[in-house]
Amino acid sequence: MAKVKPGLPSLDVRSFPGPETIRRRALKNGLVVLARQNFSSPSVVISGFLRAGAIDDPVGQAGLADITASALMRGTPSRSFDQIYESIESIGASLGFGAGTSSTSFRGKALAEDLNVLLSILEDVLRYPSFPKDQVDRLRSEKLTALTMRDQDTGSIAQLTFDELAYAGHPYRFPSDGYRETVGQLKAGGLRAFHRRYYGPRGTVVAVVGAVDAEAAIHAVESHLGSWSGGPRTPRPEIPSMAPPAETIRGRVRLDGKSQSDIVLGTPGPSRFDPAFLPAALGNNILGRFGLFGRIGDAVREDAGLAYYAYSSLAGGPGPGPWQVIAGVNPANAEQAIDLTLLELKRFVDEPVTPEELGDNQANFIGRLPLQLESNEGVAGALVNIERYGLGLDYYQQYPGLIAGITREEILEAARRFIDPDRLAIAIAGPEGAPA
Repeated sequence: MAKVKPGLPSLDVRSFPGPETIRRRALKNGLVVLARQNFSSPSVVISGFLRAGAIDDPVGQAGLADITASALMRGTPSRSFDQIYESIESIGASLGFGAGTSSTSFRGKALAEDLNVLLSILEDVLRYPSFPKDQVDRLRSEKLTALTMRDQDTGSIAQLTFDELAYAGHPYRFPSDGYRETVGQLKAGGLRAFHRRYYGPRGTVVAVVGAVDAEAAIHAVESHLGSWSGGPRTPRPEIPSMAPPAETIRGRVRLDGKSQSDIVLGTPGPSRFDPAFLPAALGNNILGRFGLFGRIGDAVREDAGLAYYAYSSLAGGPGPGPWQVIAGVNPANAEQAIDLTLLELKRFVDEPVTPEELGDNQANFIGRLPLQLESNEGVAGALVNIERYGLGLDYYQQYPGLIAGITREEILEAARRFIDPDRLAIAIAGPEGAPA
């Protein structure tokens, strides 16, 4: 196990999830179960995902994976919408689903004694959703209302415009919640067809963490989901890589009646599978997250006073998620804010971060790990993360050493590989007065 260098937090990694405390089992139907017991709390958490996401939406049906996930709990042959929620609420539990770009995730929580009740409901809605027409119609109306609100939000529209610019011809160009014109056409039959095609045990992961013996938890999941069949019979094609634009491209959407403009600028970044991801993540923390949003926040918001907020983000994920800077500004300040951001990006790719920045951010990454793992929810999410990206059962025990081993040169190399200040997508959404 790698040692953490002097000056960084020293953690007892033996308390973290690892091979000694995580039980992993691949069931015969392809579903993977991970479990870790924790009897310091009377609760139990289930967390997981299946490989059905927005990238599986048919052409012209953007938002189908999203509404399918949202409709799972609207009824089954054995339980109505009201009965599902009454069953959950009667034991003080929770259960929810949500679809993203590459997967549909779920999370639930209950008292440990009610694990089988929660798993029974999970099994029912995962395997046998009936997608009642009246419930789908109601849900579609709710989604359309949310999309109408989204389409008047400067931050959301700037992000949509950025995705269309940066990911032209790539599945990531479409929003996971779709568009009003596509969602408005979705019917119950389409949800049933999507479920039949993409929902199944192969590639599905379920993590159970809490006051239940790990082997008993695995057995409980197997008893409910071990006979599940169906879903994709062939592996999903790899998510394509994405190069940055050949040159900087800009887009602007005019939204009158707004008091601010939102800016999103950046480029496709590394996937979570890329060896450069951790150096890029640490570098991104320096660029626009640490303290008052790092260098970007200092330059654009604190020193120049040009933004209400300004920060950077790195998505990671199974494919080339965006590495981007996001800012909310007075429309008159948009170009100045962009210019200052570009100066910071040029500095970021021209010279290594300082030793002080490196040490401070390594300490931040290492020091916050115990907080991320102090709850059953945090550990369940960590187990799912391990399985999703093939990190290994000892990943969180190795993590402090991995972070401590990142060098200034590795951060600079990752920055130069993914960020070219002359090849960016820049999107602005706001009222007139914020020229592109």
